[in-house]
Amino acid sequence: MTDTPQTPNASARIAAVDLNGQLRGKRIPAAKTTATMQLPLSALNVDIFGADIEGSPLVFQSGDADGVLVPTDRGPVPMPWVPGTPSLVLATLARPDGTPFAGDPRQALMRVLDRYAARGWTPMCAVELEFFLVETDGALAAPLNPTTGRRVKHPEILSLREIDQFAAFFDDVERGARAMGLPDQVVTSEAALGQFEVTLGHGPALRAADDTLLMRELIKGVAFQHGMTATFLPKPFAHESGTGLHMHASIVDQDGANVFRDQPALLEQAIAGCLDTMNASTAILAPFAPSYARFVDNAHAPTAATWGHDNRTVALRIPAGPPEATRIEHRVAGGDVNPYLLFAAVLGGMLIGIEDARTPPPETNGNAYTADAPQALAPDLAQAVDALDDPDLHRILPTQLIDNLRRTKRQEMDRMARISETELTALLVDLL
Repeated sequence: MTDTPQTPNASARIAAVDLNGQLRGKRIPAAKTTATMQLPLSALNVDIFGADIEGSPLVFQSGDADGVLVPTDRGPVPMPWVPGTPSLVLATLARPDGTPFAGDPRQALMRVLDRYAARGWTPMCAVELEFFLVETDGALAAPLNPTTGRRVKHPEILSLREIDQFAAFFDDVERGARAMGLPDQVVTSEAALGQFEVTLGHGPALRAADDTLLMRELIKGVAFQHGMTATFLPKPFAHESGTGLHMHASIVDQDGANVFRDQPALLEQAIAGCLDTMNASTAILAPFAPSYARFVDNAHAPTAATWGHDNRTVALRIPAGPPEATRIEHRVAGGDVNPYLLFAAVLGGMLIGIEDARTPPPETNGNAYTADAPQALAPDLAQAVDALDDPDLHRILPTQLIDNLRRTKRQEMDRMARISETELTALLVDLL
């Protein structure tokens, strides 16, 4: 990837994020990045194929009214994978009178964070992003090894050799991330063919969610430059391990001290809230019908509402480390998750547990797949959509957003049911 200096006449992009974690916005002259830009409110409530939601009150009932794109305080971010290296301005969507649009997922996370701020707390988050590199010619297959020219045939868990054979790709990702102001990354090879993981350093929750979104866009863009497709689809290969997005969350007080460090009861309350809201959040954690193929026993994806210390078979892991690094690792979400909704659901669940002083079940020691514990998630998307009515979820997310999400998922289920499994996988590999 070659960095191209931006000329005075270069274009820019301004975009907000829809319910599926996709950027929706406009190409504009670079000189217009500070100008007021409008976008239909319905743009954040389209299905994964980019179609309006049939019957949505945001479309014909309201005359498909415009909202106003409000740039975040991040400022323009370069897009090194696009010819000419245009800049991207991340934005939220507001109504014309300036009030936040309740259907904007970034606004939903901000609303949860405001509740933490009222307590003098700041959530700190980090993510582990897993993804696959695959063929780009329409045939779903493991990629060609850039060094040997031969197709990847074996999983190479934590293999330095495999990472180094893809060094040109990861070097370009690293250069792009540095230019975009993204945090340092740790890269590992994972348990499936062509599967890798990028871990991003921790930071304030809203910034971390932005970083997650931007890193996914960067990885997909750089992969295309290298003649590959990067996909965050949780289970593109039926007989390979799936792809998750593990989220780490802690809370610091006004002095920057970790509130969990010396308060195990507070940590357990946060765990209890997470477990109690997990089922209601299923449509967020596993947002598409094929997402559920990842949840099988003994496959590194949690299937029960469990927690434990330094245990990778549970849903909520408390990693080993010094007391000041005490945190919850939420291991349930797939790689296709909307990071803003994930953060809102997890942090909102933690706060509910603390507000209500809830008590978690006993922690799980050993293999959680054999433990007698309740199922963590709804078993499929249809039941996950029904679970959105849970009162706890309405304490976390705006009612309008939940209603929009319900309409979106029902339309996607209907459309996906008409497409063969092979065709659907090929479509989603490109989209996610």
